[in-house]
Amino acid sequence: MYKSNKKPVQIGELAKDLNITTRTIRYYEEIGLMGKNERLNGATRSYSADDVLRLKFILKLKTMGISLKEIHHLSDIFDINEKDFDMITPRLIEILDNHISKVDEKMANMSSLRNDIVEYRFRITTLLNSNSQN
Repeated sequence: MYKSNKKPVQIGELAKDLNITTRTIRYYEEIGLMGKNERLNGATRSYSADDVLRLKFILKLKTMGISLKEIHHLSDIFDINEKDFDMITPRLIEILDNHISKVDEKMANMSSLRNDIVEYRFRITTLLNSNSQN
């Protein structure tokens, strides 16, 4: 969608294209996730292709359940190391592995809960059927 030779995009257009609010983008800027951004005439926010990719990365991590605190940590590593993605990769893998473990644990708990519900339902229907036969 956005190429490096494309002119910067303004905040409203970016928010619309990514189906988020301008407030979300501003918030990510306020807490330091977006790094520095350009301002046209000192007022209008505009974003380069790299900024758009960064925002998409943040949104992807959010959909996977990564906390803003963890994303902020990755953002700090990225910025400190002159936007070298290879520098955040080990930490990103560690965070993703941690989330995989959490998802596995939740899935095991949900499976156990499902089994409990099925068992309880069976006991109730068995009891109901035995009472109706008396």
